[in-house]
Amino acid sequence: MTAPSIAPTALLPVVGAHARVPLVDGGETRYTNLDYAASAPALAAVAGHVGEVLAHYASVHRGAGYLSRVCTALYEDARAAVSAFVGARPDDVVVFTRNTTDAFGLLASAAPVEAVLLDIEHHANLLPWQRRGDRVVTAEPTIAATLEALEAELIRRPAALVTVTGASNVTGERLPLDVLAALAHRHGARLAVDGAQLAPHRPIDLAATGVDYLAFSGHKLYAPYGAGVLVGRRDWLDAAEPYLAGGGAVREVTVERTAWAPAPARHEAGTPNVVGVAALARACRELAALAPGALEAHERHLRDRLVDGLADLCIAPLRIWSDSVDAVGLVAFTVAGVPAGKVAAYLSAEHGIGVRDGRFCAHPLLDRLGVPAAVRVSFGVGSTTEDVDRLLSALSSLSEQGPRWGYADDGAGWAPVPETRRLPDWLGGALLTGDQRPCEEPG
Repeated sequence: MTAPSIAPTALLPVVGAHARVPLVDGGETRYTNLDYAASAPALAAVAGHVGEVLAHYASVHRGAGYLSRVCTALYEDARAAVSAFVGARPDDVVVFTRNTTDAFGLLASAAPVEAVLLDIEHHANLLPWQRRGDRVVTAEPTIAATLEALEAELIRRPAALVTVTGASNVTGERLPLDVLAALAHRHGARLAVDGAQLAPHRPIDLAATGVDYLAFSGHKLYAPYGAGVLVGRRDWLDAAEPYLAGGGAVREVTVERTAWAPAPARHEAGTPNVVGVAALARACRELAALAPGALEAHERHLRDRLVDGLADLCIAPLRIWSDSVDAVGLVAFTVAGVPAGKVAAYLSAEHGIGVRDGRFCAHPLLDRLGVPAAVRVSFGVGSTTEDVDRLLSALSSLSEQGPRWGYADDGAGWAPVPETRRLPDWLGGALLTGDQRPCEEPG
């Protein structure tokens, strides 16, 4: 098979690719978005589709009006699009949620069994299980040893659900899902996967890998309109108490009792996010239409270019496992002698480059890696080699010359002093202010 060609340009057009942003010295430049892992920009095709949907927007389910029937068909068709995108089994159920965090909240409320997870998880796949008192296994220095530790824990004390990240939101490293699924099934357990950082970067096939549940977010999949999804085995979701009690989740209601509908309606009470669901489905279809291997080759080119450039600056990416051989389009690192927040503020204020800094809602993982905070660079279908080169040039200038502006941490995060950049006129035009929260990356 001929390898996909690698171009320095974007694979798919995204909204905001040519946005101009102010610099602290009074100039302006094209915004370089290297923060895809937090929230990816909307695909141009998704934004266009949303415009079409809004012209036909109406309530869904049980509406007799034409537009209501159109939106009902749109909403249910989206389930088919998501199902096909992740290779779901014919009897799997697709439940629409707000985001990955919401999807894991649903799964944790529905799972009638104890769960086992790793200590490297994003908080979305840690806190729901922690609240239930489920077990956490410490990831070992290699993937092979980590799998052995998980199996040893299942042998020591059986559990019926293993729930892990598909790709780390801190390092981008991937776990072998087919091996994990086989391991879990060998001990009578199911496997749930946090696909928030996997779905935008790699094909997923639930049927082929044996993964039982998958959660991911539209805002990380180029559809930032407030929808997420949980896909997986129906039985637990049909038997569980409704995630949210209300209209749409019922078959029949009297003042004494309620007969609940099966999943997915059982867990989708209230008026659903039709626009967000339509956007998510369109993003799935756009990514699925890419040539096989094209996205992986595009990201590998960008990641290799970035890692090689960082090495020239004596900067090493953070890693969990010494034997990992594949990672998606994100790299986290620290710069010696410069706080991560200051690096991010410098890149933004002096170069118009957007990255992420902090602990990425993965506090236990950052603690075990021994860094209080890091800088994370992430990219995707709208990224180019020029984006990576601009970052490397800016980091080189920081190393050789230092920042040209003053910076201070005022408790709300690092910011230039004085701050000269203003919000857009349509947002009032006031000076920018900091707003760093303890958890820097909601799922």
